Amino acid sequence: MKKIRFAIVGTNIITDRFIEGLKKVEGTELVAVYSRTVDRGTDFATMYQIPHVFTDLEEMAQSPLIDAVYIASPNALHAKQAILLMDHGKHVICEKAFASNVKEVDAMIQAAKKNQVFLMEAIKNVHVPNFKIIEENLKKIGTVRKYVASFCQYSSRYDAYRSGDVLNAFRPELSNGALVDIGVYCIAPMVRLFGKPEYIQATGFKLESGVDGEGNINFTYPTMSATIQYSKISNSNLPSEIQGEEGTICIEKISQCQKVSLYPRKGEKVDLSQQDTIDNLYDEIQDFVDMIRTNNIQQQDKWLEESRIVVEIMEEARKQMGIHYPADELV
Repeated sequence: MKKIRFAIVGTNIITDRFIEGLKKVEGTELVAVYSRTVDRGTDFATMYQIPHVFTDLEEMAQSPLIDAVYIASPNALHAKQAILLMDHGKHVICEKAFASNVKEVDAMIQAAKKNQVFLMEAIKNVHVPNFKIIEENLKKIGTVRKYVASFCQYSSRYDAYRSGDVLNAFRPELSNGALVDIGVYCIAPMVRLFGKPEYIQATGFKLESGVDGEGNINFTYPTMSATIQYSKISNSNLPSEIQGEEGTICIEKISQCQKVSLYPRKGEKVDLSQQDTIDNLYDEIQDFVDMIRTNNIQQQDKWLEESRIVVEIMEEARKQMGIHYPADELV
């Protein structure tokens, strides 16, 4: 079996975790890293024993040494970088948020199809074993009537923001903010389980920098409703729930689907959780690699349509909250 040779774009905490996950995926190797600066790229490559460093993305895209690329750059760069890489025949797994807006997503999907390469959004919580357990057990709670998801996690970067230092996490020019950073973890499972809602209503708190610090979104489906709350400026320990006519599935820490419990309307609580012994980025990487190896275009199309719906929802929610990205002017 020929190894799939990976490169990474970005040298941050999430790329550290991606590398740890990649090590556990058979038939892969990490061969290159892209960084804007030679020193940072060299230091990162030395730390992880990566043989090649690029400071020119075009040069990396052209390299015959690379088969697939993981993109973990700021959101505003995702589409441009992914399209460049795919135009040179590279498969791409791109961090959430997938892109700034729907038109960027459509351009990415078009590039994947044109170049006959695979493209996938790297959003961990819909690939972990516990989420697959939710899918398998959903019928046990009967007709679903309500989905309620919560992810409120105070950002350490908000301390800097409050002292006057606006870091990347709160900059609209990088297409950031609470919704696209952590609210997406509530939306993606909803879309995978229930598809596209008929109607959304969003409210949120807009920071002076121009992005949202927290918010709430209500969704209407034909036979159910859904509500999410998210925040980067406050904490919450509330679980998430899927409520059906015959029971409820409770999910702790929706961003990881850390623990899943079934509460039948008539019966005792059942712990459905699978013990995770592998880093939770492993699962998304394994699914991406499997898709490439089996040439599973149907799977790619399904996941890309879900990612498109998620971005479409977030774009509409931003409009309702008055959150505008410079990237929106470019489409």
